[in-house]
Amino acid sequence: MIARRIFLATAVSAIAVPRFAVADVALAGGGTLTTVSDGSLVLPGEFVFGPMPQDALGEVIAPFDLNRDRLTPECNLTLLRQRDRTVLFDAGSGPDFQPTAGTLLDALDAAGVSPGDVTDVVFTHAHPDHIWGVLDDFDEPLFLNAAHHIGTAEHAYWTDPATVDTIGADRATFAMGAKRRLEAIEDRLSIFDDGAEVVPGVRAIASPGHTPGHMSFQMDDVVILGDAISNHHVAFARPDWPAGNDHDQAKAAKTRIALFDKITSDGLAIVGFHLPDGGIGRVERAGEGFRFVSG
Repeated sequence: MIARRIFLATAVSAIAVPRFAVADVALAGGGTLTTVSDGSLVLPGEFVFGPMPQDALGEVIAPFDLNRDRLTPECNLTLLRQRDRTVLFDAGSGPDFQPTAGTLLDALDAAGVSPGDVTDVVFTHAHPDHIWGVLDDFDEPLFLNAAHHIGTAEHAYWTDPATVDTIGADRATFAMGAKRRLEAIEDRLSIFDDGAEVVPGVRAIASPGHTPGHMSFQMDDVVILGDAISNHHVAFARPDWPAGNDHDQAKAAKTRIALFDKITSDGLAIVGFHLPDGGIGRVERAGEGFRFVSG
């Protein structure tokens, strides 16, 4: 059984007063999951909605009060605190991606965690909002005491010199940024495969499509999804539709459908990087697809 509470932690800045949504989950097997906010992104709607059936899209997104031209998804990193480990899933954007993101350090502080407390950083994938924050302002590893972990296929893709030339001009900076950061932490980086126990009690689940080697993770009755299910609207309502933010749109759709079947069949809770209200919730079947229920 999952016990959960949500609270808001406020950090004072000379420029603004950001609010960090923090959601806690007490795990049945011991330990606590906490989501901490890295801020949010600002994306053109076309980036996600572009390849979708435009004549049917309006009806699908109508219940969600979205701006079809401008999306502002939350960025929720997951922190696992066990007796002898503090595990951070992904590292956020850092200061160089978008001005609305990169608040992880303040959010960790609000949760009572310093970068030196983190024992493991586990990557779902190597997009900028998930890996660029692994280095500090001096391009040195931020989590000095942490082992870092990434899936085999994901590591191979982003460290391949050919990727920058094949990913497309609009995402070439993604490739250059990921490669530079992975090289900077290679002496503390371990590679794992599907099904591996990455840290005690955390099993890797291959969930490719959003990126070539995207990984999700399961512990107890909770699945950390990363961006395998990357929004709370169309990805749930029509998981079979292609999404413009996915590397392999057909494979990503198959992954979403398989994950939803597993989650609903096994009664699992979920943590989504870009899902609202701190990203923690459950999945319900609804019509042709599914519905995200926070809390």
